[in-house]
Amino acid sequence: MPAPTPAKTRAQALRSYDVADFPALTGREEEWRFTPLKRLRGLATIDGEAPTGRGVRYEHDALPAGVTATTGAHERGPLVPFDRISAYAYARVEQALRVEVAAEAVLDEPAYVRVVGDSTDGVSVGHVLITVGRFAQATLVLEQVGSVTLADNVEVVVADGAQLTLITLTDWAPDAVQAQHVHIRTGRDAKVSHIQVTLGGDLVRQYVSVEYGGRGGEVEAYGLYYADAPQHLEHRLLVDHGVPDCRSYVAYRGGLQGDGAHTVWVGDVLIQAEATGTDTYEINRNLVLSDGARADSVPNLEIETGEVTGAGHASATVRFDDEQLFYLMSRGIEAETARRLVVRGFFAEALQKIPVEALRERLGEAIEARLVKGGVV
Repeated sequence: MPAPTPAKTRAQALRSYDVADFPALTGREEEWRFTPLKRLRGLATIDGEAPTGRGVRYEHDALPAGVTATTGAHERGPLVPFDRISAYAYARVEQALRVEVAAEAVLDEPAYVRVVGDSTDGVSVGHVLITVGRFAQATLVLEQVGSVTLADNVEVVVADGAQLTLITLTDWAPDAVQAQHVHIRTGRDAKVSHIQVTLGGDLVRQYVSVEYGGRGGEVEAYGLYYADAPQHLEHRLLVDHGVPDCRSYVAYRGGLQGDGAHTVWVGDVLIQAEATGTDTYEINRNLVLSDGARADSVPNLEIETGEVTGAGHASATVRFDDEQLFYLMSRGIEAETARRLVVRGFFAEALQKIPVEALRERLGEAIEARLVKGGVV
């Protein structure tokens, strides 16, 4: 089967490994209009000659049989950058982490790897390449912690018939800044479930792009993010349906509290003319828990063929529902417990997609700690 046609919309029409091919950022670009460039701490003004910082460290626990993790020279994967920062990270990275799941391996337990930042001095770069062999089944947790100013790329290649659950947990220190591109490529009849959790950092901008390499590919992308003042958490997605009979489902949920807390979600789904039989849906919901917080949500759907199984999108941003709170309190539940139940219910869908019980509990506790800190409960 010929390679899928690259996406043809807006900024994605320009793809290059050379930083010089991308114009300097001004903030007036549609793709950057929500991002406070001054808070990117040098990432917005980098060029191909800019020096890199101290970088990041890669760590991992004892890995299950069938999984290897090695650090070494950067290897080129399927991602061709379509923004300046991603191209810079691709060109300047020296040490990369490669995680490989062997063909036909079936993991009985999740594999954990970590990206650790040690300093915010200078712009650091990073690269993670994840490959999953044919007919393998695996769950991988990629955790990001520490202090850093980071431009990085994560490439995920899932071979024919393989199944991957990838959990990316961003829990940076409060002073961290990150601009990241996660690129997922699926093979024929491959299935990927990506759960993206973003809690830490001062400014975090994460872009996820999905590419189908064969018929029957399925991608489910779930997101959970929680911004406190003065965090800026931005998530952008491009699901590029370029081959027939593939499926995607995108569901992101965010909470935010505190004066100056800002979240951004932009979801682009492109169904190319060749992608007949596509089934896709995307939804974003945001819960605003206090005054002074702002959530921007922009779902986009572009269809170039009428022969689709289904296609739709939705978005909603609401404040804390006093009627739900009144309903619970009228049945004898105390106000603090009732608020906690409402917020738990809001995040339940995303949390339940995480197949690791200890991680689910940890994230639930982290959310409740933020509720207490913000005076919501």
